Amino acid sequence: MSRAGVAAALIGMLLAAPAAAFELALPSTARMTAERNTAPDRYAAPVGVYAEGQVARVNVDGDVRRAAWRLDTPGLTALQVMHPLRQQLSEAGYDIMLDCAASECGGFDFRFAIEVLPGPNMYVNLRAFHFITALRRADDGTPTEAISILASTAATSAYVQIVQARSGDAPAGESAPITPEATAEVHLATATGDLAATLKAEGHVVLTRLEFETGTSALGPGPFATLERLAELLKADPGLRVALVGHTDAVGSLEANTVLSRKRAEAVRERLVQSYDVDPDRLEARGAGYLAPRGSNLTEAGRENNRRVEVVLLSAD
Repeated sequence: MSRAGVAAALIGMLLAAPAAAFELALPSTARMTAERNTAPDRYAAPVGVYAEGQVARVNVDGDVRRAAWRLDTPGLTALQVMHPLRQQLSEAGYDIMLDCAASECGGFDFRFAIEVLPGPNMYVNLRAFHFITALRRADDGTPTEAISILASTAATSAYVQIVQARSGDAPAGESAPITPEATAEVHLATATGDLAATLKAEGHVVLTRLEFETGTSALGPGPFATLERLAELLKADPGLRVALVGHTDAVGSLEANTVLSRKRAEAVRERLVQSYDVDPDRLEARGAGYLAPRGSNLTEAGRENNRRVEVVLLSAD
C-alpha cells in the first residue's frame, strides 16, 4: 500500500466516531497501539495545570474514545509532534483551553493526575511531553465536546494519546470529518529539519543518529545530518552559544560514565570545529553520565534512549 493509502487507512481508524465528530489526521508513520471506547461515560478533561494538589477539569458525558499511537520517527520533540495536531483543532474552531509542556503542566504530578492508557502502548517521558485540551461549547456555554492530546518522545520514536468525548447534545454537522480524499499526508519536522525552532522553543535538542564505537568516545566518520544542521544554524546566527552534553546508560560507575559522556561531547565539539569551522568559543562540552535518563535503565530500549549527546541553548544574543 502506498504512503498516501496508509495515511488514509489510519485516518479512517482514528477515533472512529459518529459522522459529525471531528477526526484528526496523523502522519503515515503512526501505528495504533491501543484503543478503548466507552459509552455512555464521563471524561474529566484537564483544563488547568497541576496546582495546589489538583488539576482543574471539565466534565463531558457521552461517547468517550481513547487511542494511543506510536510514530517510529527518531529525533522528534513533543512540540513537533503536537504542532500539526493543535493546528488542526484551531482551524476546526475548537477553543484551546490548556496547552502546556512537561514541567509547565506540573511534571510528575500532572502526568499521574490525568488519564493515560497503560504502557507499553503509551509511553510518557516525564521530561519531554506536551499536553493540550480543546473544547467545543453549546450556545449556553456548556461543553459538548472535549479532545485531549498527550504527546511524548523517546530517542527513536514518539507517542500520541488522543481522548475524545462527545455528548449527545453536540450539534449535528458542526464539524465535518476529514475524508481520505480530502486529506494530505501530514509531515512532522525532525531535529534536522527544524533544529533552530526546536532549540529556541524547548532549549535543547538530541543529536540523533550519531555513531560511537562501543564503550569509546570515538565518533564515527559520518557525515551526520544533525551536525551539519547545527553548524548551519550556528553560522546563520552568530549570537548563539550552546553546550554539548553527553549522557550514558547506568552500566558501570558514575565516575567512568561521566568521563565517557564528557569525551563523547568533546568529540562532537571537535568535529564541529574541525569539519565545519565552527568557532570553538561558542561550544562547551560537558558530561552528565547517567544522571539525566530519558528512559528506564532496566530495559535495553531505555538504556539506548539514555545514550545520547544533546545540544543545550546557553544564550542567543
